[in-house]
Order: sequence, then structure tokens, then C-alpha cells
Amino acid sequence: MTVPKGKYAWTATVGEKGQIVIPKQARDIFEIKPGDTLLILGDEERGIAIPPKGAFAELFGMAFQEKDGESN
Repeated sequence: MTVPKGKYAWTATVGEKGQIVIPKQARDIFEIKPGDTLLILGDEERGIAIPPKGAFAELFGMAFQEKDGESN
């Protein structure tokens, strides 16, 4: 089986406190550093996803930007 470029799979073990360790290769590739906050999305049918940081920055920016002529 050939793995497409840029595609990865890892495993992680859940500890007693519900914590997982993100594999070093994944942390390096996605530049995850200690203290970073990760967004975790869940779907009961499809599973859990952890999108790359910054993936929603533009969306959040659009959602919270002021419309022309509006102020707080």
C-alpha cells in the first residue's frame, strides 16, 4: 500500500485522566507547541477531528468583524 504524500496516520493511547500524547512527528509537522490550544470537533457518526491551528482564524475573523458603520 502506498501512502499519498502529505497523508499520515498515528496512534495515541488515552491515559487514566483522558489525556492523549500527540506523537512528536505530528507536533513537528503541525507546529504544535506546549501551551497551544487545539480545537477538537466531534461527530458521533464520523468521529473526532483536530483541525490544524489557524484553520478557523479567517472564519472567526469574518464572524466577529464589524460591519461598515457599526460600532460596539
